[in-house]
Amino acid sequence: MRLTVLGARGGFPEAGDACSGFLVEHDGFRLVLDAGYATFPRLLAHCAAADVDAALITHGHPDHCVDLNPLLRARSLTDDPAPALPIYAPPGALDAVLALDRPGMLHYALHPVGDGDRLRIGPFTVDIAGLPHFVPNNGVRIAAGGAALAYQGDSGPAPALARLAEAADLLIAEATYPEAVPADSAGRLSSALDAGAAATTAGSGRLLLTHLWPGLPATRALGAARSAYAGPVEMAVGGQVWEP
Repeated sequence: MRLTVLGARGGFPEAGDACSGFLVEHDGFRLVLDAGYATFPRLLAHCAAADVDAALITHGHPDHCVDLNPLLRARSLTDDPAPALPIYAPPGALDAVLALDRPGMLHYALHPVGDGDRLRIGPFTVDIAGLPHFVPNNGVRIAAGGAALAYQGDSGPAPALARLAEAADLLIAEATYPEAVPADSAGRLSSALDAGAAATTAGSGRLLLTHLWPGLPATRALGAARSAYAGPVEMAVGGQVWEP
């Protein structure tokens, strides 16, 4: 299994950056995991739009899903359209982004998924856990070839995240803030300190921090995560590749 970071900024991208998005590959199958602002051009550096086999979207906030639109347009608005793209997401989460174009213009097959579901997407076994956010959010565990990664999407701290990431080779955890989450977002977003605690509880092999708010220093977030987790910790950056 191979993971490529397309973007990892929370909220909105800074110059030359992109929001949440990853490309997960195994045995020639390509799965897009979230598709936030500015991730589509970065995806094209790795494969053509028509070569994407499926998309898995954690929730409906635009910094995680808005670049589904150019991906679907690139697949659909050609002389030889690609087959309908299977898309897995919480029920109703993608209504807004999929409504940007006229009905029938984009070719996709939408599959609503939620807490407790187990899916087979190509070579991947995918387990879903609902995690607390401002909108329905699916944390995911993706396994193939004897390796497993867990991805939080966005959420507050929750025991379900540690269960999802139990003994995973990699935990991709939200770290919108380094240490403390503001009161108006408490329970719905996490800090790097929370991410480190989750990785420790889960016994994850490696921690990759994502979704840091624009303007906040990565060094501070890394320090906070390392204070709660003794394993390897990195900040996700575009172009970064992980293989177990």
